Amino acid sequence: MKLTDNARVVLERRYLKKDEKGVCERPEDMIRRVADTIASADAAYGGDTEKTAEAFYDMMDGLKFMPNSPTLMNAGRDLGQLSACFVLPIEDSMEGIFDTLKNAAMIHKSGGGTGFSFSRIRPAGASVNSTGGVASGPISFMKVFNASTEAVKQGGTRRGANMGILRIDHPDIMDFIKCKSDLSQMTNFNISVGLTEKFMQAVIADKEYNLIDPATNKKTGSLKAKEVYETIVEMAWTSGEPGIVFLDRINKDNPVPAAGEIESTNPCGEQPLLPFESCNLGSINLNVFVKDGELDYDGLGETVNHAVHFLDNVIDMNRYPLPIIEETTKSMRKIGLGVMGFADMLYKLGIPYNSEEAVQTAKELMAFIQLSARKASEALGEVRGSFPMFEKSVYKSSGIKAMRNATVTTIAPTGTISIIAGTSSGIEPVFAISYIRNVMDDDKLVEVHPYFEQVAKQHKFYSKELMQIIAQRGTLHGIEEIPEDVSRVFVTAHDISPKFHIRMQSAFQESTDNAVSKTVNFAKTATKQDVRDAYDLAYKLGLKGVTIYRDGSRQGQVLSVGQKAKKEEIEDDFILAPRERPEITKGITQKIKIGCGNLYVTVNYDSQGICEVFTNVGRAGGCPSQSEATSRLVSMALRSGVDADSIIEQLRGIRCHSTLRQKGLKVLSCPDAIGRVLERVVELRGGETDAHEGGSNSAKCPECASLMEHEGGCVVCRSCGYSKCG
Repeated sequence: MKLTDNARVVLERRYLKKDEKGVCERPEDMIRRVADTIASADAAYGGDTEKTAEAFYDMMDGLKFMPNSPTLMNAGRDLGQLSACFVLPIEDSMEGIFDTLKNAAMIHKSGGGTGFSFSRIRPAGASVNSTGGVASGPISFMKVFNASTEAVKQGGTRRGANMGILRIDHPDIMDFIKCKSDLSQMTNFNISVGLTEKFMQAVIADKEYNLIDPATNKKTGSLKAKEVYETIVEMAWTSGEPGIVFLDRINKDNPVPAAGEIESTNPCGEQPLLPFESCNLGSINLNVFVKDGELDYDGLGETVNHAVHFLDNVIDMNRYPLPIIEETTKSMRKIGLGVMGFADMLYKLGIPYNSEEAVQTAKELMAFIQLSARKASEALGEVRGSFPMFEKSVYKSSGIKAMRNATVTTIAPTGTISIIAGTSSGIEPVFAISYIRNVMDDDKLVEVHPYFEQVAKQHKFYSKELMQIIAQRGTLHGIEEIPEDVSRVFVTAHDISPKFHIRMQSAFQESTDNAVSKTVNFAKTATKQDVRDAYDLAYKLGLKGVTIYRDGSRQGQVLSVGQKAKKEEIEDDFILAPRERPEITKGITQKIKIGCGNLYVTVNYDSQGICEVFTNVGRAGGCPSQSEATSRLVSMALRSGVDADSIIEQLRGIRCHSTLRQKGLKVLSCPDAIGRVLERVVELRGGETDAHEGGSNSAKCPECASLMEHEGGCVVCRSCGYSKCG
C-alpha cells in the first residue's frame, strides 16, 4: 500500500491489531483480513469467494475505496461489529428509556454511533399517571445518555457519539435549542432540531405554530415561528449547535414508507434511519481517478460496482449488537456509498471549489455514481434477491423488477479513513494547504499538501519559508509570490463563502439517496444574519439538514446571558460565567526557584482548553496567600474563556523585591513564574489559537496538539486520527 507516514501512524494507533507486545499487524494484513472476511459472504450465493476477495483487496490496497472504521477495525476479529450508524427509538416510559440506554451502551462498546429522537418523551412538568408525579422532560434524559456515553470506552479505538433530535413542535423545544449553550454540557451529543414544512411555512408567513404534547397529541401552546427560528440561528452562530434537519423532506425520500416514519439520523446527520436500523458506509477516493487532467469514469464505475458488492456483503457478515437491529437492517439492506478526495480531485482538474464549474462537476459526478450504484444493486438483486421489504417500496411501484438495497448512496464525513487514503475528507474543501504538525514535545514539522508542493516546485516558487507563511496565514490569498492562477484554484475552507458551501452540498444531495454531511464554514466576523441567510438558502435548495461552524465559536467558554435583562435588551450583551471545573484534567507541574524558596506551579487542561492553575510554596516561606489568590483568579479567567495569551502577557514581567537580592534566578516573581508555566503549556499544546486570516481560532487536538478540522458536527485531527463528536 502506498501509505503516507501519517496514515501509518493513524493505522498503528487506532486500527491495527495489538497484543501484549504492541502492534502485531501490518496495514497489508489488515486489508487482507477485511477483504477475505467480507468476500466470504459470497459463499451463500454460489460466488467465487477467492476472486471476490482479490477484487476487494486490490480496491482497498489501491486506496480506491475504504469502508467505515468499524469494518476496518473489526472484520475478521472476535468483536465482528461492522456498522458505523445506528438509530434507537426512545419510548415514553422509564422502562423504555433505560432499555434504550442499555442498548446504546452496547453499541458504543462495539464501536458504533447512535442517533435518537427524544420527541416521544412527554415535556417537563407533564403529569405521570403511574406515580402521580411530574415528568422531568427529554433534556434531563439526554443528560443521562450523555453521562453513560462518557463512561463507556469503545475498546480504546473509537469514542461514543450521539445525535439527539427534538421535533420543532415539542413543548420543550426552546430549552432543547439552548441546551448546549454551556459547552461543558452534552459533550457527547450533536443536537439537531427536527424542522417540519408546516413550521417553515409559518416562519415565511411570520405566524405562530402549535406545540403538541407527544403523550396526548394535544396542543399545549403556540410560539411565533420566526422567533424560534431566530433563536436556532443565534445558538448556531454562538456555538455551532443546534444543527437542523428537515424531517418531512427526509420522509418524502423514505423508500419504504410502510415500514414506518424516519425520526432521527446517525451522529453526523448524513444517514436517516428507521428505529433499530443500522447502516454500513464506505467511500470512494476520487483523487485516484484523475488521469491526465480528466476524470476516469470507466475506472470509477468499476470501483462503484465492487464497492456496492462489498457493502452488501458487510450486511451479511456483520455481528449485530441486538437481534432486532439485525432483523430491521436486513429487511431494508441499506448501504451508504459516498466519496472522499473531492477537493483534491478539483485541484488536479484545475477547478476552483468556489466556482460554477465545480458545482456542475459535483452534479455530474454524483449522478454517475448514483446511477452506477443502483445498477449494481439491481444486478445483485436479480442474483441474490431483493431486500425483503421490496414489495412495499417505491421501487416496486415504479416498475423496477429487483433491488438489493433500499438505499445505495450517502455522503459521509470520512475523518480518519481519508487520512489512511491520503486525501481530502468527504466533499469538504481542503482545510489548510500547509499546516504545522506537532510530532514530539519540541519538534514541529510543516506539512504541505503534496499536489500543491508539486505545483509550487513546477512554478519555481516553492520554499520552506513560504510554506511556513502559508501555514500561519491559512490561505494563499494575498501572498505575492504565488501566481494568481494557482491561488485561484488552491482555495481552502475559509476562502469559500457559505453560499458555495450550501450550493455544493445541494449539488451532491440531488443524486444521493440518504443525506449529505457537510460543514458550512463561517468566518469569525460572520453575523447572525449571515447564518440565517445560509439556513434560508438550504431550505430553498432542498437540503435535508445543515451543520454550520463559525470560526472560533467553540473555543473558550460560551458566554451566558444575564438573567435579569429582558430579551430585547440583550441582543449582544453577555456576562462572563466560568464553566464548572471538569472532573478529569491533565497537565504539568513545574518546580521553579524563586527569591524566597521553591514554587511548584501546576497547570491543568481538558478538551476545551487550559482550565486551572495551582501553586504550592515550598518550606522556605514565600507569599502563599498572594500566590493562591493569583492562581484562583487565573483559573476563573481561563474557565470564563479569557485567552491564555492575554493572561500570560499580564503576568510575565512582574517583579518582586526578593528576586533582586539573588542572582541566577530564571523568574522575576511568583506571578512571572505562573505566566512562564502557562506559556510552556500553551506551547506544548500547540497554542490556544491559530492566526488564520480573518481571526481564525481553531481547536487543538488534546492528544497531539495539532490543528483539528470541523466536519459534520465533529472534529478530527489529521495528524494522529483523534476524533470526537458532540
